[in-house]
Amino acid sequence: MFALAAIATLFAQAGQPAEPAPCCAPPDAATLRFAAFTQPDAEGANATEGMVYIPGGEFSMGSTDPLARPDEAPVHRVRVDGFWIDTTEVTNAQFKAFVDATGYQTIAERPVDWEEIKAQLPPGTPKPPEENLQPGSLVFTPPDHPVDLRRFDLWWTWTTGACWKHPEGPGTNIDDRMDHPVVHIAWDDAVAYAQWAGKRLPTEAEWEFAARGGLDGKVNTWGDEPIGPSHANTWEGHFPDANTTEDGHDRTAPVKSYPANGYGLYDMAGNVWEWCSDKFRYDEYARRVAANPGVAIVNPIGPEGAVDPRNPRSPISRVHRGGSFLCNDSYCASYRPSARMAAPPDSAMSHLGFRCVSDAPPPAGEQSHDAGPEGSR
Repeated sequence: MFALAAIATLFAQAGQPAEPAPCCAPPDAATLRFAAFTQPDAEGANATEGMVYIPGGEFSMGSTDPLARPDEAPVHRVRVDGFWIDTTEVTNAQFKAFVDATGYQTIAERPVDWEEIKAQLPPGTPKPPEENLQPGSLVFTPPDHPVDLRRFDLWWTWTTGACWKHPEGPGTNIDDRMDHPVVHIAWDDAVAYAQWAGKRLPTEAEWEFAARGGLDGKVNTWGDEPIGPSHANTWEGHFPDANTTEDGHDRTAPVKSYPANGYGLYDMAGNVWEWCSDKFRYDEYARRVAANPGVAIVNPIGPEGAVDPRNPRSPISRVHRGGSFLCNDSYCASYRPSARMAAPPDSAMSHLGFRCVSDAPPPAGEQSHDAGPEGSR
């Protein structure tokens, strides 16, 4: 959340070198901890309007493609039960309905506690100016010239007042973006919405199975063809200073702007990152394979504890998937279905949203390919 931008600002102010950023999302060295927020289920809980039923099955999870990162390996077989999943990312209109019904306040809109931030920052990090310790979020602010790609602080700006209603900060709004995915959503915010809607966040395995759309082992959600402007909302041109916007969008795009995958799901590649339920371990796949040699992993739900070198001082990191409008092969090819990223659960950014799944019964005449009992954590 606040720390994502605060730490970049602090590094710059203190003259400390910024660590190389592994993707279009900056690493996070400090987070806030807030009490869990639980909303009552909405009327019609488990309703499946706007969702697609995925019967479940077995697939190869992960990738060794040249664009893949080490945490995507080894490739291993996974089986998942059937589930419902939103056809699109949760939109501004849908999130507004939740806020209107409940009065929910996102983490980016809540007060900042410096003592909680300081506890997870490198020792000796100076306190930032008070004007930076106000509710806000990280906003992508592209430079007008090429920059050192290790300096993520040169294109991410802590912006007071930025939140889901004001995506680029005060003076911006979502009046003409109600059909865009909601952004500046922390994991805790996504969980609160899902509980209210009678749904949940997908597991990492469910998300990847759905994203592949039945194309097992392919590099992209549409197959092995390299990405082009008609496939997904990503960054065209030179990252992060020159976006040619060949795909027609310089930030988020309305949902359903690009072709659906084989399961009828939109924007499983690009547009915004999507939270999953799993905690993140960079070596989770290797641990799975070592513990279950030669067999498919059944319904994995992630590790019991998080280990995330990008966020070493945060006790928890949660997975997000799918890439965003900032993905570019020269820097971040995370539009691929196997790509993994993570952040602390109170982190919010201008390219981070979510979609939900449901465990409602299959549609009439459809059987779930139940995978059996839960597999290795």
